[in-house]
Amino acid sequence: MKAVIVDRYGGGVRVGDVPVPEVGEHDVLVQVHAAGVNALDSKIRDGEFKLVLPYRLPLVLGNDVAGVVARVGPGVREFKPGDEVYARPGKDRIGTFAEFIAVAEADLAPKPEQLTMAEAAAVPLVALTAWQALVEIAGLRAGQKVFVQAGSGGVGTFAIQLAKHLGATVATTTSAPNADLVERLGADVVIDYRSDDFETVLHDYDVVLHSLDNETLKKSLRVMKPGGKLISLSGPPDPGFARQLGRPRTLGPIMGVLSHRTRKAAKRRQVGYEFLFMRASGAQLREITALIDSGAVKPVLDRTFPLDSTAEAMAYVDKGRAKGKVVVEVV
Repeated sequence: MKAVIVDRYGGGVRVGDVPVPEVGEHDVLVQVHAAGVNALDSKIRDGEFKLVLPYRLPLVLGNDVAGVVARVGPGVREFKPGDEVYARPGKDRIGTFAEFIAVAEADLAPKPEQLTMAEAAAVPLVALTAWQALVEIAGLRAGQKVFVQAGSGGVGTFAIQLAKHLGATVATTTSAPNADLVERLGADVVIDYRSDDFETVLHDYDVVLHSLDNETLKKSLRVMKPGGKLISLSGPPDPGFARQLGRPRTLGPIMGVLSHRTRKAAKRRQVGYEFLFMRASGAQLREITALIDSGAVKPVLDRTFPLDSTAEAMAYVDKGRAKGKVVVEVV
């Protein structure tokens, strides 16, 4: 089958032929129709996670998929050939920039009926990230205030909608040309990061979803109320991440050192700090599907590229100017 391959860390990607994945007892073989492109793909390509996610090279990239079930393992009960599905595959089993991928049944969910394949492929990773941050970790409630950074990006566009659905007041940062977009999605306070300093505008926030640099993280702590929670997608990683990886003894001390200053600063302000590296979950995706089919949230799709142009799609995402998500179409 055709796939987008990384041969060595720090190099480019190429389109080549690889075997169709084997299907285990509880696996579902999905014919890929579309695959979302994420900043994570470039970070994996460049080797930024090679110490914590030791992939075997050559590696097929891709972390979002929408497609049709081609075959199921003997232990699969929820899906059958012909079903339209979508998923964020488990972190150890990525490879959606390809014609087929084998996904664990537990990571898969029925595709939202209201969406095209391209639209569905724009959902899993960013939606699960927003869900796990705002629902699972923060326990966001109606009447609370949440600050979502980079509101016009993939995670931001979904997190704004989810937070509004949960009844929160939402503030976000973006550039002036994208202000209308984030306002339509539900943002109550929109800050032009090029001309205004959010630290002078925001006060007493319950939750911050952080996705930018360390200086922004420091400033974010200062806009929060005691008892609030700062959830970071960009680090520094904390000992909880080492436990998530199943390596608390080897990586826990390292990550403890990396996040020591941040956790100390958060504690001083009586704020909780947690690093989030989202995980696959078909059960949570089913809840997200229900929200999408009800019209409560929707994906924001910027551009699509053919599979042969995946390198160009990744370069476009790397520029950081995409409004919502970028998707590669395979079928």
